[in-house]
Amino acid sequence: MVGKSSRKSAKSAKKSANKAAATRGAAKPRLLAGGNPQIAMGVGDAPVQAYIAAMPGWKSEVGRKLDALIVRTVPGVHKAVKWNSPLYGVAGEGWFLGIHVFTRYIKVAFFRGALLRPVPPGESKQQHTRYLNIHENDELDEAQFTAWVKQASRLPGERM
Repeated sequence: MVGKSSRKSAKSAKKSANKAAATRGAAKPRLLAGGNPQIAMGVGDAPVQAYIAAMPGWKSEVGRKLDALIVRTVPGVHKAVKWNSPLYGVAGEGWFLGIHVFTRYIKVAFFRGALLRPVPPGESKQQHTRYLNIHENDELDEAQFTAWVKQASRLPGERM
C-alpha cells in the first residue's frame, strides 16, 4: 500500500516537471557567440520566424525586412533553420541564401554570389559564395538586394 506522503511526492514531482516543461517552451532562445540565436533545426516558416524574433536589438527588425523582401521576391520560397542560420531556397533546387548574426553585423550569404551581377561586396574563402554584411546604421539598398535575391533564386542552389 502506498502512503499519503508517497502520493503527494509523486504529484509534486509531476507538477514540477510540467511547470519546468512549460517554462522551457516559453524560454527565449540562448544567444551563441556573437549574438547568434540558438534555434532548433527545422523546416518551414516557424523556425525562421523564431530565429528572427530572437535576433538581438536592431538585428531583429532588419531580419524581418530581409525575410519580407525575400518572400516578396521569390513567392513560395522554402525556408529552414540549419546550423543556427535561416536558409532560403527553391524546392528541389537547394538553398540560395543564408543569414547569420554576428556581434556587430548581419551576414547574408549568397551561395552562388560570384555569379550575381553586380557581385555582392563581401568575399569568401568559398569560391562561389559572396556576402553582404549589414551593420546597424547601414541603409539597405532594397532594389539591389531584391535583384540579387531574384538572380540567386534562379541559379542551382547548395545542397545541405
